Amino acid sequence: MDIVVKGRKTEVPERFRKHVAEKLNVEKIQKIDAKVISLDVEVSKEHNPRQADRSDRVEITLRSRGPVIRAEAAAADPYAALDLAQDKLEARLRKQHDKRHTRRGSGRISAAEVADHVPGVAQLNGNGEIVREEEEKIPTTRIGSIEVQGEGPLVVREKTHSAAPMSLDQALYEMELVGHDFYLFVDADTKMPSVVYRRHAYDYGVIHLNADSHSTSEEARGAGGALGG
Repeated sequence: MDIVVKGRKTEVPERFRKHVAEKLNVEKIQKIDAKVISLDVEVSKEHNPRQADRSDRVEITLRSRGPVIRAEAAAADPYAALDLAQDKLEARLRKQHDKRHTRRGSGRISAAEVADHVPGVAQLNGNGEIVREEEEKIPTTRIGSIEVQGEGPLVVREKTHSAAPMSLDQALYEMELVGHDFYLFVDADTKMPSVVYRRHAYDYGVIHLNADSHSTSEEARGAGGALGG
């Protein structure tokens, strides 16, 4: 299993790279999931002095023949952030392992078997990376320590993910794996872009986006505001 350490707008010392290789217990992870292909560790730094206690952020991405699992944490130094992110990753990996085995008896298929049952599902290359079409390059302008993409508005961070259509139940499962309060997906039944989000206690909400050209701007604003309710 490969471990790749990279910095996002910051240099990663060789000492920290060696620490990552020693800290992330490859054998322990592979005992939980033998299908793991690689671990990507991204280190970034916040230069705002008001956030000194959370200045270093570490994001770990685990790629396997199953779903991608991410865990991130911030602390006053990268070593402490790595410890927190590792704990989150192992907890989510165990949760995925336990849930996969409990679902086998109900006739469900595991995420690793989706490619054999669903035509057109996103594929992984030999490095465990999602195969996607070449993305259009957007001109970037740097203003101080901030990058502005295109002519604006200001984009602090942008990510693009390939997405195979999935059921609402699977979207809830994926949201729990990544540890976020919402999850964007394409509904397998309606083919609509949709968002499932956490409400109060154990309740969840779901929003479906109708791309009909006749939809009004008021309806679009209402969908955006629903995430706050």
